[in-house]
Formats: sequence, C-alpha cells, structure tokens
Amino acid sequence: MLPPSAILGAVTTGQPTRHRPRSRATRILLILAAVVSAVAVLAVAVVAVLLLRPPGPRPIFQMPVACGETWQLGTYPGHDDFDVDLFPTEGESWGRPVLASYAGRVTVAGINGSLGGRTPEDPDGPRGRGGGYWVKIDHGGKWETQYLHLLEPPLVRVGQRVEQGEQIGRVGSTGNSGAPHLHYEQRQGWQKVEAYFDGEPSGITHDDTEYTVNRTSNNCGTETSR
Repeated sequence: MLPPSAILGAVTTGQPTRHRPRSRATRILLILAAVVSAVAVLAVAVVAVLLLRPPGPRPIFQMPVACGETWQLGTYPGHDDFDVDLFPTEGESWGRPVLASYAGRVTVAGINGSLGGRTPEDPDGPRGRGGGYWVKIDHGGKWETQYLHLLEPPLVRVGQRVEQGEQIGRVGSTGNSGAPHLHYEQRQGWQKVEAYFDGEPSGITHDDTEYTVNRTSNNCGTETSR
C-alpha cells in the first residue's frame, strides 16, 4: 500500500489552470504587429513583381542637346561600358543647355559625390568626385537616362514631370571631370545599355579603346515611341 503522502501527491484538484487575460494594449500591439507583417509581405511581393516584369519598348530617345547642333560622342579606356561623353563640335561647352532625351519624371536632381572647383572662371580648378551636379529621369517601362557634370544645381526637382526637349541643366565640369562636357547614360531595367538616338545606335558599347563619332541632334520637341 502507498503511503498517504504519495496518494495525496497524485491527486489533482480538478480545477482548470487560470491564465491572466491579456491587456487591451497587448492585444492592440499584437494586431498592429500582424498588420505590419502583412504589409511588409505585400510590399516585398510588389517589388518582386516589378523587378521580374520585362522592360517596355525602347523610347525614341533624342540627343540631350539642342535641335540641329552637332556634337561629338565619345568614350575612352577606363570610362566604363556604354558611358557617353558629349562635346560640341562648335562653340563653347560651358553653359550649353542640357535637354531631356525623352519625357518622364525626375527621380534624382542633386549632387553625386563632390563638386570640386572647376568653373568657367577657373577651368583648371580642383576636381571633385563622382558626377557632380546630376539628374536622373524615369521614362517608364524600366527605362532611365542620367545626365552628369552639370554646371550648377539642376533646373528641375525630384518628382517633376519633364517633356522631351525640356531644359534640365547646363553643361559644366563638376565632379570628377577634366573638362566641360556632358556625361550621359541610358539604362534598361536599371542596367546600362548602348545609347540610341533618334532610333539609331551610338556605337559606344565598351571602353576598350578610344572612340568618337559626330551626331546631329534631332531633339526638336516632337516626341515619338516605338
């Protein structure tokens, strides 16, 4: 026979365990946490869909300079693939208008790196870093253009809608620039690609050797797309 102490130890009272009810604040916090988690999952799903979506058709980009002007497009070893430098074949480079290649919305308008001290009054001043004053435009369909080394703060602001041929800045030599010129890029799906102007390839695809070609701008205010 078991001793009384053992029998008593095996007997339960039959009463359910009582838990302290959660406070209202705790319940609200749990609900908020669930909502935040759901929103985060939805945001990730939306971003994934946008990244996986193929780019739209290539817009008919125009040269980012005034209609009828002839400019030299070039690259050089170490410049990076697909990057285009533009210099006018006639007249002064400083202060020339920089135009939007195609309609879109400004996503960046500010300073890339540091400005340095090269100006029309002191063209041999100290170089800066990066692109200096610059602008980036989203044209939709995962197409972007970038405009670097502008003379002064851009003439547009982030979020602004611009039309093809609208002036967004002036040619300068801010950032890591040896002389006044416009550094220009076209991007598809956020990756640099060969720049096309008026539907024709620029021929600048790599920076293995120095390469230049003269092209005349047809950025005359008439916008088309493929």
